[in-house]
Amino acid sequence: MSEHVSGARDELLAEAVALREKGAREEARERLLALAARHPEDAEVAYQTAWAHDVLGLEAEAVPFYETALGAAAALAEEDRRGAFLGLGSTYRVLGRYEEAVTTLRRGAEEFPDDGALRTFLAMALFNTGEHHESTRLLLRLLAATSEDPSVRRYREAVEYYAEDLHETV
Repeated sequence: MSEHVSGARDELLAEAVALREKGAREEARERLLALAARHPEDAEVAYQTAWAHDVLGLEAEAVPFYETALGAAAALAEEDRRGAFLGLGSTYRVLGRYEEAVTTLRRGAEEFPDDGALRTFLAMALFNTGEHHESTRLLLRLLAATSEDPSVRRYREAVEYYAEDLHETV
């Protein structure tokens, strides 16, 4: 991409993101669609375009842009990659595509093991697939690791222990 084209792309992308952040979501979406048409393999443009659709409740339209963002040869910045995994996994879940949600969110949680949001949404998707034990285990482990509640912290070791086998009673 030439420097001139790259600069114009950066400026147009920044303008569209600013519009979305100001609440002009439909205008942002339209600009991002035009930009995505000119840069169909651009991971960052695809991610921002997916996000613009998601915030408007257009989840089905967001999916191909999230997929492009995660599959593009040029990698997303780390924070955007986290967001793309969460956005795509959550979107699949909203659309009832639970197995795809689990697969996507599991990939994200493996790549970013300290991301509690990815693990939380993975737990929800696991619940939707009937994997209730795994779902509860993930949430209990997250609760034990992150809770600031003194009463939870007092029983942290027990919660972590029982999270591994909820059927255990001794």
